[in-house]
Amino acid sequence: MQSFEIDKSDVLKVKNAILAGDETLKIVLEEYHASEIAILFERLDKSEQRHIINLLPAEIASEIISEMDEESHPEDLLFELHPDKRTEIVEELDYDDATDIISQLEDHEQKEILEDLTEDHASEIRNLLTYDEKTAGGLMNTELICVNINLTKKDAIDEIIRQSEEMEEFYTIYVVDDDEIFKGIVSLKDIIKAKHNAKITELVKVDAVYVHPDTDQEEVANLISQYNLTSIPVIDDHQKLLGRVTFDDVIDVMEAESTEDILKISGVSEDEELSGNWVEAVKSRLPWLIINLGTAFLASSVVRYFDPTIKLIPSLAAYMTIIAGMGGNAATQALAVTVRRISLYDLTDKQAYRTVLKEFTVGLINGASNGLIVFIFAYFFDGNPMLGLVIFLAMTGNLVIAGITGAGIPLILKRVGIDPAIASSIIITTFTDVFGFLLILGLASKLLL
Repeated sequence: MQSFEIDKSDVLKVKNAILAGDETLKIVLEEYHASEIAILFERLDKSEQRHIINLLPAEIASEIISEMDEESHPEDLLFELHPDKRTEIVEELDYDDATDIISQLEDHEQKEILEDLTEDHASEIRNLLTYDEKTAGGLMNTELICVNINLTKKDAIDEIIRQSEEMEEFYTIYVVDDDEIFKGIVSLKDIIKAKHNAKITELVKVDAVYVHPDTDQEEVANLISQYNLTSIPVIDDHQKLLGRVTFDDVIDVMEAESTEDILKISGVSEDEELSGNWVEAVKSRLPWLIINLGTAFLASSVVRYFDPTIKLIPSLAAYMTIIAGMGGNAATQALAVTVRRISLYDLTDKQAYRTVLKEFTVGLINGASNGLIVFIFAYFFDGNPMLGLVIFLAMTGNLVIAGITGAGIPLILKRVGIDPAIASSIIITTFTDVFGFLLILGLASKLLL
């Protein structure tokens, strides 16, 4: 089965079905999975979205809203629905999904929705709303299967059956004592295979990995990936079980974190929505471009300083752009690899040193290789071996600087508590431009004049 992609024919089919009437629309919608309808919503206007949501049963409607992309603003669609329909949908959602959507609304809108819910649902969602959305507490679902450590196999199975009636699916069974203190996990397979008179205390795995509610979402994702978990328990400072974070939530986190890093490295604010208009794009990017303009003036001042050298050797102007451009590309490569490494691992001092040393070596080899190519070009095209030597040395030196800064700058920023993806690209571009111009023009002044 292939992943679903928006197709004009699908959008047209749904739009025509809306015009044809509800019976026709129901038949057409049956051809699509809820997640596919959520994708189609990207091409439908709000009135068409509301029409479909109102037509479908709350169970399917809730799945569609939970699958909608964040930039499609499912919270606005939910709030615009009739209160009765809205309440049905929210109570069908998992607590974590409901919280994620409701948290995007204004305080008075949140209050209006919560007041219509049952006390249990409202209480659970209010509790989850207190956590930062980018932490384990913000990701967790309080619905889980939990058994007492002192239960027998038979009693545990009865308890699992009872609790599972309220849940669509579960991956792990959590174990607590009489005081609700987390004791570990046990698999359903181990319970079923155990002897009839076995107790949960004999089956529990006490060395289970867990997180606290304030654990950063990226760390949660790393732990689930590292230990190949389907879910991870969230416990408080008193070791009491609060909820669980499942792997499907982590997939969304990893996608969001990767997108955030890409935008930051490119000098784009994480607040800019990919589907946003040009006004939002300008507001997001202009400040970074102005900062970059300031660093560009610094590089241009180096060129101004060596203006007499350029006038005497005009061909340097052409090679300057090559040196600076290659340095910027090499630094971006080193930066991307290092930022990704930082996001995946908590690098020790020794590992950080090896990372910089590796990029130094890569820069030296790549610089010498590219420098040799330009040396040969300069020798045959300009007929000046000394000019070729200057370019060779400048290329090698700037790619070494690119490797060191591309790896070193994000590591330094991380050490001082600054997100390495935010400012690294501007800093390393400044380094490679300034030193690229300085190397070629400085060497030319010493060796060619």
